[in-house]
Amino acid sequence: MKARMIVVMMALSAVLVLLNSCAKMPQETVDAAKAALEAARAAEANRYVADEFNALQDTLNAAMAEIEAQNSKFALTRNYDKAKAMLESVVANAQTVAANAATAKEETRLRVQESLAQLTTLMEETKGLMGKAPRGKEGRAALEAMQDELTVVEASINEINTLVSNGDFLGAENKVNAGIAKVQSINDELKAAIAKKYGK
Repeated sequence: MKARMIVVMMALSAVLVLLNSCAKMPQETVDAAKAALEAARAAEANRYVADEFNALQDTLNAAMAEIEAQNSKFALTRNYDKAKAMLESVVANAQTVAANAATAKEETRLRVQESLAQLTTLMEETKGLMGKAPRGKEGRAALEAMQDELTVVEASINEINTLVSNGDFLGAENKVNAGIAKVQSINDELKAAIAKKYGK
């Protein structure tokens, strides 16, 4: 009876040792990877370097899927090494992605400044052409429509400056590029009308 009891105790001890040696989910690494991804998002990597940010997000999603796959296995056969490596990759690359976002944001800010100067110059040139444009029955109506469009673009310059002040350089870039396209179109129309009238 004592021998059986010893055998049972040894078997239970072996089972406990096996259960304790099972791989555990790398929760700390999961938390670190999620925090690193959020830090990259806070640096606006999802806007300024979207492809790099999406690659990080995809790696995190793949790691979480791998963890779920391992969780569904029998406890003794779980192995989280692959998931842990992916999570560590997210943590390691997130800082680079955040730094790339900061660089891209600064480059966008500089482009917006240059484009805003270009828009202002183009607006002045176009206003000068408005005074030289032919005024007839059709010309007057066309000039009024052009003036209305220029007024809208001028108002958008204030919006662009507000976006720049708020740090939304992508939004500002979209607006300034749309403004340049609109004013350039009006400018080209005016030049064509003036050339047609004066034969230049």
